[in-house]
Amino acid sequence: MRTFDIPKRYSSPVIGRLKAMRSAEDPRKQDVAPAVMDFGGVEWIIPRHFGFCFGVENAIEIVHQAIAAHPDKRIFLLSQMIHNPVVNDDLEAQGVRFLHDTEGRELTPFSVLTSEDVVIIPAFGTTVEMEARLREIGLDIEKYNTTCPFVERVWKRSAKLGAGDFTVVIHGKPGHEETRATFSHACATGHALVVCDREEAEVLAEFISGRRELAGDPAAGLESFDALFGERTSKGFSAALHLQRIGVVNQTTMLATETQGIADLLKTAVEARESMGSFSSARDTLCYATVDNQKATLAALEHADKVGADLALVVGGFNSSNTSHLVELCEERLPTYFISGAEALADDGSIDHFELASSKLMNSNGVLVPRADGSKLRIVLTSGASCPDASVDAVLQRVNALCDGGRDVDEVLSKIEPIQPVEPKLRS
Repeated sequence: MRTFDIPKRYSSPVIGRLKAMRSAEDPRKQDVAPAVMDFGGVEWIIPRHFGFCFGVENAIEIVHQAIAAHPDKRIFLLSQMIHNPVVNDDLEAQGVRFLHDTEGRELTPFSVLTSEDVVIIPAFGTTVEMEARLREIGLDIEKYNTTCPFVERVWKRSAKLGAGDFTVVIHGKPGHEETRATFSHACATGHALVVCDREEAEVLAEFISGRRELAGDPAAGLESFDALFGERTSKGFSAALHLQRIGVVNQTTMLATETQGIADLLKTAVEARESMGSFSSARDTLCYATVDNQKATLAALEHADKVGADLALVVGGFNSSNTSHLVELCEERLPTYFISGAEALADDGSIDHFELASSKLMNSNGVLVPRADGSKLRIVLTSGASCPDASVDAVLQRVNALCDGGRDVDEVLSKIEPIQPVEPKLRS
């Protein structure tokens, strides 16, 4: 497996050693059982898979190559390279500037760009229109293109569907950079439409199957369709014409079970049409790391249920799609705190955390304090695919310091015992 040259400051003394140990024991990554690390006052339940994925490490290596190769040039990123504040702040500290924020709003005017600058495309990729705009300036957009190979695979699948006269239905978050890029590339070869969740997919299924009328009262039906999907359809899209042959692809970081459920729902809707329709599924358009991390998190939660764990800590950027889905999985089983790093953990045991439901920062008091009866605090600890191990390590060590988790790392690692492998069932 390919290794990448990334800054050592992203690695960690504890988590890195644990991962190396698990990798040596299970090089093919077949065992998704978690590791349990007992530091005395704190017992950690650590999933088999979490942290930097192939695409993220590839992007980090490329951007640092650009920085090293061009010390005298201005270097710009189209937007955040990945959704992690530690990594993006680090790049800004090295002089890299951002052209857009994550919503696509301009931060640096394009008028300042010249053909002598270096512009880096982030791991999410970018739109066909943006690529053309950069080329018009005379910029080389291929040399430092960090688009994840798994995102590019979705684009190729979309192009194949478009060439076959299928409308591409993209399951993704409409405002996310990756979804915007995939939509643009899909529109280059055919028609496309974005659905963000199961609820929207159910409405779309009603239009496809004919349960929500388009033919009986075309004007009313089209008005209803356009009210929900109009801004997320390709130019010239016709609900009456372009829902007969559909294929489904995904933003690569979506929840695996929701993705499968949406594909099954739309397939059933196509088959229920009175007129002949066609359906093509693309189950392989989720990133491997997304699926691995979700399975490993579920396996950790299975163990957490057995031992009576107290809480889960999920570390990562609050705008990270793949991380938010790990939070959702954990929230179903345990009190869960979505944190950016160790700085969120106060001396009094309170936690500053992000609440997905309200999209607000919250503070919870007295969470991380030693047990009065001397029993262990059991915590599931994981992170998103864009989070450095160093951030996870810092959280672990911070909680250990707060909750009497003072055992020596060597002793803890030497006493890790294999847990019976499990094959977690993704929720339906």
